Amino acid sequence: MGTPRPARRGPADPVRALMHRHRKLCEHAVDALEIAAGLEAHGVTDRTAARFRHRDVFSLAEELYARVPRAESDDTPAPRAEPSGRSRSVRWTLHLLPGAVCVAAVAAVDAADAPTPLVRPAVAVTGIVLVVLAVRLGVRSGPLRVRHQAGPRTAALWTCWTAGYAVYGDWLLARLTAGGSLRSLIDGLPYVHPRADLATAVALAFGIAPAAWCAHRFAVRGRRFLAASRCLTELAARTRPLLVGVTLLFLGAQVALLAGAGLLFGGAGSTLRGMLPATAAAALGLLLFLARLLALHGFPRAAAAGVAFAAALEALALATVLIARIPGLALAGRPVEALTTLAGPAAVPAAACAAAALGLLVHGLRVLTGARAHSPAAALPLEADRP
Repeated sequence: MGTPRPARRGPADPVRALMHRHRKLCEHAVDALEIAAGLEAHGVTDRTAARFRHRDVFSLAEELYARVPRAESDDTPAPRAEPSGRSRSVRWTLHLLPGAVCVAAVAAVDAADAPTPLVRPAVAVTGIVLVVLAVRLGVRSGPLRVRHQAGPRTAALWTCWTAGYAVYGDWLLARLTAGGSLRSLIDGLPYVHPRADLATAVALAFGIAPAAWCAHRFAVRGRRFLAASRCLTELAARTRPLLVGVTLLFLGAQVALLAGAGLLFGGAGSTLRGMLPATAAAALGLLLFLARLLALHGFPRAAAAGVAFAAALEALALATVLIARIPGLALAGRPVEALTTLAGPAAVPAAACAAAALGLLVHGLRVLTGARAHSPAAALPLEADRP
């Protein structure tokens, strides 16, 4: 009878290998929560932590923080100085600039009453270009500026599509569903005069200012919660109400802007059909705010996917109506035509943007409440680090 084999044991110090693997992260970490954020970004979960004899990622990070000495490096970034009152006022002026430019563009188009038929379209195109440049300047400064991220290159395209559809989409869909053959539609293109939803355009342009304020509040409070929390569960419990709160705060500000713009330019009505354009615009504003918030905290791909989903639904609605003009394919456009007959053309962007915004909010409640979304490394696209 042979001697029994000794039981196979694991390493006496299972954390040592993890220390060597993530030594740079541990050496330059400010606290244990930053290490926990880095571990999560590299795919370490609570189940992985159990293999290292820890109940969760945070307790594992605490041991790593205690065992690895801090590195004294000359290239450690210095704390960022608080902006002066003048720089803050300039920053918020940039956030109000898109709305001001949009109002000026609307006034210029109304004043462009010339015998030459091309003057008014030229002024309108110039105004659109100036508004786009002002929006680009507004989102690239202050709390809405995304630093050192390589998000999808098509994200700007989806954003421009959804914004353009919010301004011109209802008119375009109503024209496509008006009836007639595809040939007659093409023949009438030279005589088309697009009608823009001015109230939606102005309200969305001014919505950049409350979006910046809400994003700033979420970032500041999130960092405070990160420093004060003793574990990841406590951090998530504190951050979820904060995310819901800033979301509702922005939505309320966007609705107020839409109501004010509707009074000035004529927009929302008292019936459900008349209120749908404002509802669609509010859903789009919320979608773009949540997408920017995700991009700011290290999740640009999820942000782009949400906006792309809404853009795809809107494009699909237009495509099915066009396909229905082909003989024998009239059935393809029946769902969109029935929806627009029942609730109006604004029902399409309202449903698309609301569904996409809800999806981003649910995703944000999961990823924006973790430590890695509020750590100093959150300026990097964390999704790329996942296995």
